[in-house]
Amino acid sequence: MKAAVLGKPIGHSLSPVLHRAAYQALGLTDWTYDLVECDEAGLADYVRSRGPAWAGLSLTMPLKRTVLPLLDHVDQLAAATGGANTVVFRPEGRYGYNTDVQGIVDALTEAGCAGPDSAGPASAGPGGVTILGGGATACSALAAAAELGAPGADVVLRDPSRAGDLLATAGRLGLQLRLRPWEDLTSDAEVAAGLLIATVPAGAADAYAERVRLTHQAPPAVLDVVYHPWPTSLAQAAAAAGSAVVSGYAMLLHQAAAQVELMTGKPAPLEAMREAGMRELARRELSGAGQ
Repeated sequence: MKAAVLGKPIGHSLSPVLHRAAYQALGLTDWTYDLVECDEAGLADYVRSRGPAWAGLSLTMPLKRTVLPLLDHVDQLAAATGGANTVVFRPEGRYGYNTDVQGIVDALTEAGCAGPDSAGPASAGPGGVTILGGGATACSALAAAAELGAPGADVVLRDPSRAGDLLATAGRLGLQLRLRPWEDLTSDAEVAAGLLIATVPAGAADAYAERVRLTHQAPPAVLDVVYHPWPTSLAQAAAAAGSAVVSGYAMLLHQAAAQVELMTGKPAPLEAMREAGMRELARRELSGAGQ
């Protein structure tokens, strides 16, 4: 069986390492997982031309939104967030899923940052979750907050014009959403009572990281979706301030594990995948390679 990850650019993706490690551990010696450079214009032809030997696809932005009209079935989270990062080919049609939400939830749960005994979103009350950024991952973070019991979230945006997708996601999920200006990160404004999820690129939150470094005040739990380079300035500052810090690698690992289960129908070998990914990240760090 065949699978692949699609995007443009795509050469940096860690997904092949994770999926191939899973296949090896599961004894799926006839399974392959490739990198395919594909943009929005080429997605429809690519998806429609996959034959019966294909199990599924992993998608990066902006393909997560573009793929929705090409699917026969869309799961609840993909519909709510307006994007699918996973396509599974079945005899009855093409199925789309959002496993990014599960990746966030599982990463936070594994780190002890979610659940009844944590200082996470369910116990924090309204405004207990703050999300940095307004893209597709921010929409998944919003859905993850809902999965963890939060009634809503604050979203801090560099560009308020990007709030449309977030507002639509909040509406579909029945969540309260408060939009806040980026300047709040460097003012005396409170940022989060329980959980901060940063969905912005490496370096974008450095000003807030400096605030945390100077004040030693940070939310009890911080997830930064960046995984290379790691740790980010935000992760370092938050850890020094006493936060439980979760890396983007944990999110990537858990969303990939969910993809493996959807595509193969078998439990994902999480530890084998984790170790393979960590070895690859260490190799890239030594070689100075990109993420």
